Amino acid sequence: MSATAEALPGAAAPAASRRFGGLSLLALALCLPSLVPLLSAALALFDPDPETLSHLLQFTLPRVAGNTLWLLLGVGLGTALLGTALAALVALTEFPGRRLFQWALVLPLALPGYVFAVAFIGLFDFSGAFATQLREFGLGVPEIRSRAGVIVVMSLALYPYVYLVASDAFASQGARALEAARALGMSPLRAFFSASLPLARPFIAGGVLLVLMETLADFGTVAAFNYDTFTTAIYQAWFALFSPSTALQIAAVMLVVVALLVGMEAWSRRRQSFARLGAPVQTRLALGRWRWAATGFCALLLGLAFLLPMARLGWLSLSRLNEFNAGYFGLVVNAFSLSAMAAALTIAAALVLAMAAREQPGWPSRLAQRIGTLGYGLPGALLAIGLYVPVTRASGWVLDRLDWDLALQGGLLLLLVAYGVRFTAVAHAPVAGALMRIRDSQLEAARLLGVRGLRRLRQLHWPLLRGGIASAGLLVFVDVMKEMPITLMMRPFGWNTLATRVFELTSEGEWARAALPSLSIVIVGVLPVLLLTRRSAHAA
Repeated sequence: MSATAEALPGAAAPAASRRFGGLSLLALALCLPSLVPLLSAALALFDPDPETLSHLLQFTLPRVAGNTLWLLLGVGLGTALLGTALAALVALTEFPGRRLFQWALVLPLALPGYVFAVAFIGLFDFSGAFATQLREFGLGVPEIRSRAGVIVVMSLALYPYVYLVASDAFASQGARALEAARALGMSPLRAFFSASLPLARPFIAGGVLLVLMETLADFGTVAAFNYDTFTTAIYQAWFALFSPSTALQIAAVMLVVVALLVGMEAWSRRRQSFARLGAPVQTRLALGRWRWAATGFCALLLGLAFLLPMARLGWLSLSRLNEFNAGYFGLVVNAFSLSAMAAALTIAAALVLAMAAREQPGWPSRLAQRIGTLGYGLPGALLAIGLYVPVTRASGWVLDRLDWDLALQGGLLLLLVAYGVRFTAVAHAPVAGALMRIRDSQLEAARLLGVRGLRRLRQLHWPLLRGGIASAGLLVFVDVMKEMPITLMMRPFGWNTLATRVFELTSEGEWARAALPSLSIVIVGVLPVLLLTRRSAHAA
């Protein structure tokens, strides 16, 4: 969308006078908060405190860096294997239940990782129901709160990222390549590894890199498993050691890892091609006697990644219905209020960025668009401390010099700004896509008919944009409902939400009580996933 006007059919070359204007200036101003956490972490990286750095190098960084590296390797490998295998089966072969699994395998996207933790730890922990039953039969139970446990749970939670991109790659390019290889006399297995898989490899790599970024940013899941990573180290330095400067130093190191992953993800996308090799393939590979094995494999993964957690949460929630009280509904109201305000804010910012790129194309609008959508790649813990520290210092300076108490830190405004930085990219994609449907010829026709200003916005823009705006609002609303580290670290005093309540209860070992707010988050999160799967089914 960096050159939207040029990409539109029939669009005239933009005039030089349109390359810079009030809309571009507004877009640049809106994207400035995205630079604050980046600059504060970068400055901390290049100007470290010697004592803090010595403590981190000796006690903290080796442990959290090692844990984070093992987690990235394990989850990356797990999601690559699961996502690719499931995508190949669904896109290239025919077996009983394929159409059902095609969309149902995406459903785990509705469950945040920490919700998986609530369900699985409650089942498989030493005192859990499943572990207790196994011990009665004299069987041992592996320790769930371990490196292997958190890797398995996060792989089940995140494999749909790889599954979605890999299934699209197999359905578009890989299926034709498989047909060609089979025509040359190759066996199905050899044809897959020689023809289909190499074509899909760049897409799979891109999906795995997205998984790695989500893994690095995760806070709730690793906190539930007591598995220390960069995100938990930032939280502990801030709230346990009461040292925001130490937290910022850890965030600075984390920023280096984020930059490497973002660079790798951008490099992988340069190698992707979106051209289809002929018409879509209508005949899929028959699996013969292995068809029921494929059905069983998909059913097992769907059961572990969605049905089992949902059944566990539902069962536990039934025994906690008495907690539907004023306090619980206060959590719901807080969560919905924050999500609605964040959705409105991000939609407005995304609309300005998209309109600036359309109406005033040029380097200012392109720069604003790039910077304004960077925040989604920043882990919530890094973003929270990266915003909090400079704002606190600036507020202190204003208070000392001008005797003005801005009271920005710990307030609702700074929390909403953090949401805006994090989720503007989520709102921008559907809004910009909807704006592309408005052709220059339509705008010119409206101008010739005398339809201008608010009337043009109401009669031309709104009917074509409302679908994209609704999608953007829903996506941001659900993402904020599920978001934990930013809310936990920056919420105003007393503003607990469903996500922060889950964290508090799991921190106290109250897994059964955490089921009800977890299930509430999942019910809301299912909505955009169902929309996504419905569109995928229509596309197929």
